Amino acid sequence: DDPALRRTAYEAALALADRRHAKGDAKGAAASLSSALTLAFPRAVHFDALSSPLAADPAGYLAPFRASTAFQALTAPRGRTAPAAPVPAGRPLRLLVTTYSNANFLHPIRERYADHPGVEIRFLDLKEDEALRPLARGGQRMMEHALGGAPALGEQTEAALRPHLEWADTVFVDWCTNAAALFTLADPGTTRIVVRLHSYEAFTLWPHLVAWDRVDDVVFVGDHLRDLAAACLPPLAEPDGPALHVIANAMDLERFRREKTGADARFTVGLIGAGVVAKDPRWAVEVLRLLREHDERYRLVVIGDGLDRKASPAARAYDDLLRKDLAELEPTGAVRLLGRTEDVPEALTGVGVILSSSVRESFHCGLVEGAASGALPVVRDWPFFAGGEHGARTLFPADWVVATPREAADRVLALTATEEKWRKATADAAEHALTTWDWPVIAPGFDRLLLKG
Repeated sequence: DDPALRRTAYEAALALADRRHAKGDAKGAAASLSSALTLAFPRAVHFDALSSPLAADPAGYLAPFRASTAFQALTAPRGRTAPAAPVPAGRPLRLLVTTYSNANFLHPIRERYADHPGVEIRFLDLKEDEALRPLARGGQRMMEHALGGAPALGEQTEAALRPHLEWADTVFVDWCTNAAALFTLADPGTTRIVVRLHSYEAFTLWPHLVAWDRVDDVVFVGDHLRDLAAACLPPLAEPDGPALHVIANAMDLERFRREKTGADARFTVGLIGAGVVAKDPRWAVEVLRLLREHDERYRLVVIGDGLDRKASPAARAYDDLLRKDLAELEPTGAVRLLGRTEDVPEALTGVGVILSSSVRESFHCGLVEGAASGALPVVRDWPFFAGGEHGARTLFPADWVVATPREAADRVLALTATEEKWRKATADAAEHALTTWDWPVIAPGFDRLLLKG
């Protein structure tokens, strides 16, 4: 990738969008804006690389967009006929929980409010809805509509969403992707709109298609993501913009509390999830090499799918290097690839150290689950956020976080030196995880957000 060439390309697309917008050509302007956004947010640059120009300098990276008259029109306030109504009195809150395809982080929330006497809940997956699925897939048409064209899209969206908006007091949209863009294409009226942004969405075009003046609340799972989103999306920083909340992911951590098995658990380093380059499993391999220089009993267990080599040439290049590492280490028993499992708590019973090797995370549930299981947490100071006010060092206890593989290895060696030290350190970490992030601790935050307004 040539950053200068890529910037020249999306600046040219924006210039064409501006010319078309000036002529009243909404369809042409939308096509050019779509090209510019696609060029600025390619997978290889933000997902299949170990750094991101957007994370490094959001204002600088997005400056050409903010100077574009077509982009200004795309992101201008669209208005709503009425503000969101207060939480109703005298009857249950009607809560619509919605997403497009990915409901992975919704189960505890849906379960809680399904049993709550003060809530009537419905769930809507736009991908499974025959009317909404094709509308949600039309990003360029959404842009055209925002620029004053594509009237049919507006009519179809209104017809498909209005029954949901009229029923719901509050709509909770999980993931700031096409579902959030579609739900704000229609005027929500008095229905309250809440959007949760995790992490990856910030590195896509979708947040720029959301009508933020129609969103009442935005939920982030970490302060560092709130900071990045506010830097990328000026409407979030406006005094009359949506209310911003930080609430950790909903996790049932109690189920991870199981006895460790096997005499070698203390020397087993676990990594949950290595399916994307951002997890940087080669950093974990480097930690393992340093540990094995001291004691060859240390080994690495990787839980979850491997990298998708078809994602991009950049992902394939990274995986080529990773495979060379593994070809050297696997035959000696130093690395074991468990693959995907439906019983992560059981897999963790043999893991005594849990590692976060990522360059970017929103929260890293796998790391926290490992800590709750009684494994020693070792967290890389996620490079995407290491230079900011918030990041891994403010999310986790300071002694959990390290800057280099050497620091990671030193922490492991010091706290696994004896069974007694390891047991004490892991018990303290498990207690912190359970008392800070277990669902009974986090759930009241959702109650305050959804039930009290």
